[in-house]
Amino acid sequence: MWLLDLVDSDLDRLYTGATPCLQAVRALAPTVTACAIPAEPLRKLVRANRRDQVVTRYDTFEELLGYCELSANPVGHLVLHVFGQATPERMALADRVCSALQVVEHCQDVGEDFGRGRVYLPAKDLHEHGCAEADLAGPTTPRALRRVLAVQTSRAARLLDEGRPLVAALTGHARPAVAGYIAGGLATIAALRRADHDVLGHAVRPRRARWLASWLRLLAKER
Repeated sequence: MWLLDLVDSDLDRLYTGATPCLQAVRALAPTVTACAIPAEPLRKLVRANRRDQVVTRYDTFEELLGYCELSANPVGHLVLHVFGQATPERMALADRVCSALQVVEHCQDVGEDFGRGRVYLPAKDLHEHGCAEADLAGPTTPRALRRVLAVQTSRAARLLDEGRPLVAALTGHARPAVAGYIAGGLATIAALRRADHDVLGHAVRPRRARWLASWLRLLAKER
């Protein structure tokens, strides 16, 4: 926690014109100034790391989305600020995209997260599908856990679909960049489904060809 305290203090210094102690925070100064990046997205990322130290389980998907509000959505806001295209409407769409990408990552990393003592699959879903936490530690993915993961990927796909109009709302280099993020999410969801959600038996990664096809479709359709 002491390092997070230092980062928080350094953000205070950064936004009051003082010199931060940490090199990583000092390195942010030119970009923060040039892109007029507000402090809130950076502070939310610090809060997400603090939460990870004390909260290791989430009861419902809504609670998990609350975590994504701190851990993932601020990244989208930062990207929009860097491109000079941050508006309330675009940030709301970016929130859907970033939350979806976080949920997809949680699905990929179930075993790794459990090994670190964390479960990012909602307890309510685990219970409803008859899945015990011990199932997250096996060499292969039990059928009950696959059902839970299928629910999460469907939710992520829906969030990505809701955030898809963001591509058309952007101009310049921001369009292909953000389309790439969304395409990556779509390709990973396709990979999870192709693997029948067996994330414990082997690493599930998207196919580059699938990512490229999704990226080109997004750029062609969202005009």
